Amino acid sequence: MATKLFVGNLPFTTSDTDLEELFAQAGAVESVNIITDKFSGRSRGFGFVEMGSQEEAQAAIERFHEHDLSGRPLTVNEAKPKEPRGPRDGGGGDRGW
Repeated sequence: MATKLFVGNLPFTTSDTDLEELFAQAGAVESVNIITDKFSGRSRGFGFVEMGSQEEAQAAIERFHEHDLSGRPLTVNEAKPKEPRGPRDGGGGDRGW
């Protein structure tokens, strides 16, 4: 079963291909997704790598956590499930006048 990893402190110039090639050294990479700003399209400095198995994910964590990539020490750990957000109160609409 595939395991998703969080990868933080990425250099802003890192591409999906760069990250895939790096993590392929630890095992089979199922997918790579570097998170970008929705307005500028620029990398936000973190992303997710899905490894083929739990063993490969653990090998990637051991190998690449605090690994220097272009002068930046990576943060690599198992991704946590996305927590549901509550309703957003925009404060607009009826103001009780």
